[in-house]
Order: sequence, then C-alpha cells, then structure tokens
Amino acid sequence: MLEVLEMTPPPQQQPRRQPRGGGGGGGRKQPLQSSVAQPKAEPPHPPPPEGAKRCGGKRRGGRGRARPAEEPRPAPGPVAAVAAAAATRAVIGPPVPGKGLSFCRRPGFGTVGARCVVKANHFLAEIPDKDLTQYDVKITPEVTSRCVNRAIIAELVRLYRESDLGMRLPAYDGRKSLYTAGALPFDAREFVVRLTDHDSGTGVPPREREYRVAIKFAARADLHHLRQFIAGRQADAPQEAVQVLDIVLRELASQRHVAIGRSFYSPDIRKPQRLGDGLQSWCGFYQSLRPTQMGLSLNIDMSSTAFIEALPVIDFVAQILGKDVMSRPLSDANRIKIKKALRGVKVEVTHRENVRRKYRISGVTAQPTHELIFPIDDQMNMKSVVEYFKEMYGFTIQQSHLPCLMVGNQKKANYLPMEACKIVEGQRYTKRLNEKQITSLLKVTCQRPREKEMDILQTVHQNGYDQDPYAKEFGINISEKLTSVEARVLPAPWLKYHDAGKEKECLPQVGQWNMVNKKVINGGKVSHWACINFSRSVQETTARGFCQELAQMCQISGMEFNSEPVLPIYSARPDQVAKALKHVYNVALHKLKGKELELLLAILPDNNGALYGDIKRICETDLGLISQCCLTKHVFKISKQYLANVSLKINVKMGGRNTVLVDALSWRIPLVSDIPTIIFGADVTHPETGEDSSPSIAAVVASQDWPEVTKYAGLVCAQAHRQELIQDLYKTWHDPQRGTVTGGMVRELLISFRKATGQKPLRIIFYRDGVSEGQFYQVLLYELDAIRKACASLEPNYQPPVTFVVVQKRHHTRLFANNHKDRSSMDKSGNILPGTVVDSKICHPTEFDFYLCSHAGIQGTSRPAHYHVLWDENNFSADEMQTLTNNLCYTYARCTRSVSVVPPAYYAHLAAFRARFYMEPELSENHTSKSSSGTNGTSVKPLPAVKEKVKRVMFYC
Repeated sequence: MLEVLEMTPPPQQQPRRQPRGGGGGGGRKQPLQSSVAQPKAEPPHPPPPEGAKRCGGKRRGGRGRARPAEEPRPAPGPVAAVAAAAATRAVIGPPVPGKGLSFCRRPGFGTVGARCVVKANHFLAEIPDKDLTQYDVKITPEVTSRCVNRAIIAELVRLYRESDLGMRLPAYDGRKSLYTAGALPFDAREFVVRLTDHDSGTGVPPREREYRVAIKFAARADLHHLRQFIAGRQADAPQEAVQVLDIVLRELASQRHVAIGRSFYSPDIRKPQRLGDGLQSWCGFYQSLRPTQMGLSLNIDMSSTAFIEALPVIDFVAQILGKDVMSRPLSDANRIKIKKALRGVKVEVTHRENVRRKYRISGVTAQPTHELIFPIDDQMNMKSVVEYFKEMYGFTIQQSHLPCLMVGNQKKANYLPMEACKIVEGQRYTKRLNEKQITSLLKVTCQRPREKEMDILQTVHQNGYDQDPYAKEFGINISEKLTSVEARVLPAPWLKYHDAGKEKECLPQVGQWNMVNKKVINGGKVSHWACINFSRSVQETTARGFCQELAQMCQISGMEFNSEPVLPIYSARPDQVAKALKHVYNVALHKLKGKELELLLAILPDNNGALYGDIKRICETDLGLISQCCLTKHVFKISKQYLANVSLKINVKMGGRNTVLVDALSWRIPLVSDIPTIIFGADVTHPETGEDSSPSIAAVVASQDWPEVTKYAGLVCAQAHRQELIQDLYKTWHDPQRGTVTGGMVRELLISFRKATGQKPLRIIFYRDGVSEGQFYQVLLYELDAIRKACASLEPNYQPPVTFVVVQKRHHTRLFANNHKDRSSMDKSGNILPGTVVDSKICHPTEFDFYLCSHAGIQGTSRPAHYHVLWDENNFSADEMQTLTNNLCYTYARCTRSVSVVPPAYYAHLAAFRARFYMEPELSENHTSKSSSGTNGTSVKPLPAVKEKVKRVMFYC
C-alpha cells in the first residue's frame, strides 16, 4: 500500500501571478488559492539564499562557454524560503471542460545563444481572397473504396464540368465532401454516372455499374478567419479552411501516386530497392499544409515504405522460404508461413491471354493441388483442379505438388494455382518487417542533409504546383524555395564529475564528450555478481577475460566493483533461459547465505530472437535481478569505448550517478533550483499494425533527486488497445477491508520522490511524448486532471503548479545549414549544430512551441524534437524552457552524448518498450491476447508486477 505524505499546516500565503496558458473562460482571471505546505524534512542540499525568487546566475565569458567560476555554495536558510519561492508562482485548478480551454500562449521569443540562419523544408503558400464552398456528396449504392469514389467523381467531372458544373474544377476528399472555388450553379442536384468495374478483387467479370451521385451545398469555408488566426488576432485555428486547401493540393498527387496517409508513393519517383522476402521499398514524399507565423506553409519531406513486389506468386513464395519450392511439397510450417504472407494480397491471373481478372487471397489450401477436387454441378459430379484448368483454359499445372491459393470468402472459396497468378503492383506491406528488411529500408532512407535537401527541392519542382490545375483553380501559389529561418545555437552546459578524477568538470564539444580522465560523480557498488554465457561460440576463457576487462573498466570509471564473480561463469542454452537464470540465482543465494546477487551479466548470441526479452522479463518480474546483456560480437572485440558505455549503464543500474549539471549543484537552474521540483516523462506505445487487440503500454518516469534531477524511477501499465490517454495516472478502487483506495503512477512517484529527497514536490514539469496535434486537447484535459487528483489525494489543497509539455518526434520538419560549405555551422555529419533552436516563422502563430535539435548527427539527417507547451502554471519564459530542455538532454545516463529527446520522455519510451517483453509470452500465435480488451478499457490483463529495485533502472536497458 502506498503511504500518504505527512504534511504540516501550510505557512502564511501570498497572492500569486496568474499563469499563462488557458483555463476556463478563455483565460479569464480566477480566484487564486495558495496550497504550498512546509515540508517536514530539511533538504539534502543547502537551499538557495533566503527569499530567492529566481535562480539563473550567468557564467563569466559571455554565452556561458567559459569554464564556470568557483563559487561558494549558499548557506543553508530556513525551509520557509523554499515555500516563499513557490508562492511567487500561480496555482489554479484543472482546465474546465468545454470550448473555454485555450493552450498556453507564447510568452515571447528566446534570445539566448549564438544567432544563425537555417533552412526549413517549409514552402510558403499564398492563398486566394475568395471564399471556398463545400458540398456534401452521397454516392448510391454506397462505395467503401476511396479509389472507386474518386473514379466516380472524376467521371462526373469529365461529363458535366462544361455544362452543369459551370466550368468549376472541384477537389474531392474521396469520401463525402466536395470543394469548389466559388459556388456551383445549383444548391442541390443528382447525377447519374456509369463506370466499368475492372478491379473489384472478387473475381467477378467486369461489368458496367450505375451510380447516383447527389451533390448538396453544405457550407462556405471562410478564409478571413484563417488570415486572422495566422496574424495572431484569433485564438482558434479554423481547421476546416486549412483542410480544404490541403485537399486541393493533394488532389493531383492522389491521381498520380499511391496515397498512404499524408504521403504519396510511386516506383517512378526513384527506382525501387529490394528489401528481401518479396518486398521492395518505394520512395515517396510527405505533404501537409499548416498555419505558421509566416503564413500558410506546405511541409514537404521525403519518405520511403515497404511494398509487396509485383512478382509471380511462385517467385514470391521462393523468396519467402529462401529455397527452391518447385521440387517438393511444402511442410505444414512453410505452408502456414506462406498463408500468413499472402493473406489479403491482391493477385491477377496470367493463364488467360487477354483477361487479367483480379482476386484477393483469403488463404492457402491444406492439400497440394493434385489432390484437390470440387463439384462441377448440382449432381455433385467431381473434377480435379488439374483437369479443370487443362480442359477449360488449356493450361497445364506444372507444380501440382504445391497448394492452391484460395480466393473469395470462406464459405465459397475458389482455387487458383500459384503459377497462374501474379501479385498486383502498388500494395503496401503492413505487417512487421524482419531485422534484415529493416536494415535494408534504413539504408534506403538514410540521406545526408545536403542530399535530402536536394531531393526535397527536386520533388517540389517535379510536383509542379505552378502548373497544378487544381491549385490554379483555387488560386493557390506555392514557393519553390526552402524557408530561411532565424535560429540560435544554445550553449552546452558544464557537467560535473568526481573530484578524484583529473577532469572534475567538462564542457561538451558539439554535443559529445568522453570519460577519459573522469570518474562518475557518484559511483555504485557491486560486491556480488555472476555471469551466464548463452553464446555457444564464446568459450569460457573468452567470457572470463571479457568480464575481467569490464570489471576493471567499472573500477576505472569510479565504481566499487568486485573483480571476482560469486560463482564461475555458467554456460547455458538459449532455450533453457528460465532454468539457467533460476539456477544461478539460487546457487548464489545459497553461497551468499541469503544475500541476493546485485548484478547478472549475460552474454547473448548476436541473433538471439526472444532471448533478450525473456531474460529481462524473468529477471525483472520474477527474480528481482538487475541484469546487463552483452552481445557476442562485443565480447570478442572488447572495445574500450564499448566497455566505458556499459560501465555507465551498470553504474546507474546500481544507483549511482554518472554526471550532474554544474548549474544544478550551484542552484542556478531557473524554475528548478529554487524549490523542490519533480520532472515527469510519460509515453504510450501501441501494438504494431495487424495486432488488433493487444493492449497498449503506458509508462511514466519521474526524477527522484533534487536539485540534481538525474535519477529517475519508472512505472508501467497495460491499457486498452490503442488508448492514448494514460489511464493509471490516478485511480481509485474499492477494497472490501479498506474501503476506497487511491493509487496510480503519479501518486506513487510523488511519494517516492518524498522518500528519496525528504521533500515534497512544490513544482511539477511534465514532458508527455507521443501525442499528435489532434489529441492535444483531450490528453491535456484528462491527464492534467489526473495529476491534480493525484496531488489532492496526498493532502488537502496540495496543488503544486504544473507545466505540461508535449514532445513530438514523429513530425516532418527538417532543418538544414544555410551554407553547406561552411563547416563551422555544421557537425561532422553535415547536420545543424546541437543546441539549435527555432521558435519563429515556421512555428505556431500564437502558441508556445519550438523546435530543438539537441543532438549531434551520426548518419542521415537529424530530426529536431518539437516541444509544445500546452499548459504552464510556472510561467516559464521562452529562454527558461528552451535552456532547461536542452541542458537536460546532456544528462542522459547511457552515453556521453547529448540526446535528441529530453531524457525523462526518452526513459518513458524505453520503459514502455521494455514492458512489452513482460507480456509477449502471453500472446497467442496471431499476436492477440485473450484478456485484452478492445477500446472500452475493460478486462485488460495487467502486466506482471515489476520488482521494487528494478523500477528505478528498467529504462536504462
């Protein structure tokens, strides 16, 4: 059971400033109530000077690049100073449901950092002065295929444009809406369109179908409000107007290419590359129109995805199985493999000269073709498939030992020989890619910045927006130049290491540093450890030598690490993982007379399948063991850099700290150092496409030290399939003995923070990963309310101010150096410098958002993270939020590089990904869980409980 924080009565209150960023009634002032209580325990570090309101002293040396001056630590002051500092920040209740909720407005623009210019893959779109008209479309009989819908409307426009449509060229969304630049000559009319159905996928012979199309006036899209919004004179984005213009610009691309989401693909854009197992990558482009500070912007980015190669089915099967399938019948295992690969794939027959009828595969027969017979009449006279194709089409089936394809529905399936079919071109592959295919796809998509920039410009040129008849019709002009944007490069923070090392402090250079002449600031201790070798190619002497080298590196790094394991290295087969882990655990427990192992090293084969996940699941949910896995290739190579990185992981797993921001130790982080502050990270990972009922996994991590903010603890939970809102942030349930019980991840982490620091958090910063723009309102409303309730459940009136920031990586904005010949403006990979921040021109017209590239590129083009502050009761300035976020990216524990996403959000992502290992053994063959729910959130099978000491390290991997 979670314990409630012990709180003392709150001190005398002072009025607080009204926070930025929303609230009911469009930001109207509300009565303010202070709710800061005095913590019982003194802080583990001296608090800032009494009465301090802000912390943020600048270093000598202009931009902060110079080495920090040695300053005495502030003298301890009364705890009341901490509460007084909190009283300068506003606290209000949760946002009020309804249209009154508005997101945080931009508090101004940042000024910190060296100014520079970068280019963005945004292209200015000039929009017309006239209004646009929307019409409802109803097609009878109803059609579910967008492709067929588009064909019907295209035929209607061909037939009636010059007459009934008054020469208008409409844009169509493929569903129920049609848009025109100016009104049509009628308010409502019905048209008759006849279309030959060539491609139903059911094998029915082509026939002419008649469709009735009713077009009815619906509304006018007012572009005046869109201009007002872009100019910052209107709060709410007129999404309908933006959507209309977006559809107009997508119309021609939809006719030319295969549309998938907001991207378009074609084998003509670039030559397809084979990925293996019958797949190939198609190149394409992403396109989206969005309102920005400079006006409407067309965001264009390159994209690639996997398509099924248009091969004869026999050749596709040969690639899947990796051997010649012509010579012998398929085994049951291979037949099931082929069935999974081909189910839902559309094929066309090749055994008839001029007839290319198309079918969708529903399965594969259990018997080979030469054993298949079927009734040919009502008297149940039977004929074999081999005989039928010979007599009917003069086609001799050569590979009759192979099964037939089943097409049509299960009740009345038809048989088609594999050799008589070819896969139809243009079918996207939606199942999971294997490791080889992922590697091949990454090679295709990995482009240096200059190459990607040129490809984007070429794509814009090839799209020919200036010649697009739909863009012309609607009066839209698209620039062909990348947008130049003013940016700033934020200075890297100074990092503190242990005084025992030669280098006590370090200033990273271009987002990187190393451990040479440094020792971790807080070294962990490993007295009892063991090693299991699951790799048959690693001999015991090799494994022992590797473990000795690793132990020595841990010692050099500043840890106390026993050079000898508790027992000799134990060798085991991967299929005996549970038995091996429990054997080593129990033998060590007996030898240590009841004391548990502190660390388990595991040597894994390079291709280990489910072994890694099994080790983590058993260690973390069953045995309570902290483990460190190492691949065979690293054991043989024994690279010093690799050993150094692994030692950093081991140290944090053992409760140590690798480094700390110097500003944290000297109480100079604005809105963190002044009062006890907890920083949360949260993420939800969803099942892959095709897993229709597997639960989603939510993870929340939170800092557990202050003022350092480097240690984190994490919690995970399963929730309804594809549910984005985190259900267990706060929860209540009824217990027969205790009555109503409160709990949840936020509540438990707040209690954990209090236990670890002796302080009650007086400020909350919440970084939320993985939320799309369309979910901002819903996520903020639900999750901020849950945070509020979790706080209130610990003590009446306990409501620390909250800043809620969404972190996005799945966007398509890319930033390029203004001059690719100027090496001083780029890192070694040709990407923009780490610390580059943009908060103007391509950002939101009024809300508090920014792009930050906090990491140095390794290969390919760096993707900046997009941070959107939805709610801010702590009143961050632009510089304070951007600098804090950038500096935190240098505290990631697993490497000596700044990372691309703020660490709490990164850790939450890793924790959610890790937790999927805990549940995968429970899944059936088709990746569905019997206990998982659909979307109603009921009967989701909970994850196995993570052992207590693992909660603080599970995301360090």
